[in-house]
Amino acid sequence: MFEKFSSLFEQTGLYGFFGDWENTIGGFLPVGIGQLIMILICLLLLYLGIAKKFEPLLLVPIAFGGLLANIPFAGLTDSATATTPPGLLNVLYNMGIANTLFPLLIFMGVGAMTDFSPVIANPKTFLLGAAAQFGIFGTLLGALWLGDIFPFAKFTMQEAASIGIIGGADGPTSIYLTTRLAPHLLAAVAVAAYSYMALVPIIQPPIMRALTTKKERQIKMKQLREVSQKERIIFPILVLLLCALFFPTATPLIGALMFGNLLRESKVTDRLSDTVQNALINTVTVFLGLAVGSKMVASSFLVPKTLFILFLGVIAFSLGTAAGVLMAKLMNLFCKEKINPLIGSAGVSAIPMAARVSNKLGQEEDPSNYLLMHAMGPNVAGSIGSAIAAGILLTLCS
Repeated sequence: MFEKFSSLFEQTGLYGFFGDWENTIGGFLPVGIGQLIMILICLLLLYLGIAKKFEPLLLVPIAFGGLLANIPFAGLTDSATATTPPGLLNVLYNMGIANTLFPLLIFMGVGAMTDFSPVIANPKTFLLGAAAQFGIFGTLLGALWLGDIFPFAKFTMQEAASIGIIGGADGPTSIYLTTRLAPHLLAAVAVAAYSYMALVPIIQPPIMRALTTKKERQIKMKQLREVSQKERIIFPILVLLLCALFFPTATPLIGALMFGNLLRESKVTDRLSDTVQNALINTVTVFLGLAVGSKMVASSFLVPKTLFILFLGVIAFSLGTAAGVLMAKLMNLFCKEKINPLIGSAGVSAIPMAARVSNKLGQEEDPSNYLLMHAMGPNVAGSIGSAIAAGILLTLCS
């Protein structure tokens, strides 16, 4: 009888957390203690998502998935065996993350919710969206350089590319690329990407103020012209064809984004557009978050590289913000119609939060200066730019 009770105790969470001191992470941290630490981290993420509203639609499912993944003996991340079925989180991961289905469906929903009129009306803003992608490639080089200084944080080219894509401020793109190149970093990259997207109103303003003068922040831009429905329909088709010609590896992301947008703009597929914008993207968001959270296991998350990923994520956002602002200042040297440099920061994507930050800073200098629609140009251009950057990185790292 004692042996039965002893066996039962060895299957409890208490034993899982504190009873096994032989299996360790990195040779010093017991796995059970690591799981307990991860549960505390997930509780913190839940607090940030619920109480502080930091990207709650994805941060809450990711955090809860991480909570489930770190419960000892629950088996939610286990693979199938001859006698037991796979765990729920394992099923979700293989169903939509391992094959990159979920991020592509999310991108389709984003396309259906996005109005590309600002960038169509002012094509120059494509340059601002492109400039902001400097954060991706700058951070990639930084990650490789960092490994030469700290050998314990040495990153491969594939890992560095997965870290750099955080600078695109586009969660689905980050998940898509990391799944393809460095799936073991998925949890850290996803948490960093969505956490820093939520912190855009904190990270960006000091950089924007430091790189612009009061006079530049007060520049008023003329009202955008009205974009016809024909232009709205042609735009997604044209972007897809250009992508196919020059960046075919980016076609999955660009194709999903533009298909969703075409459903929206054609005006003959309202039911499909409504489904993609609401039911489909909401369902996939739940599954995506839980599946990403399944990779927040102690053995792969509580390593020195994770801290460097979080640090490099901030660098990526900062470089992207600075590059967008500086590109706008450069364009003002040649453009007759001046651009308010504040809208350059919106090129990091993070739709529409980055555009709102640009508008807010502009109104702090002049309450009558409305930059929101102007900032949406580089904002949506940045979404296209980050997808193209992901395609380029796939090509370089394959």
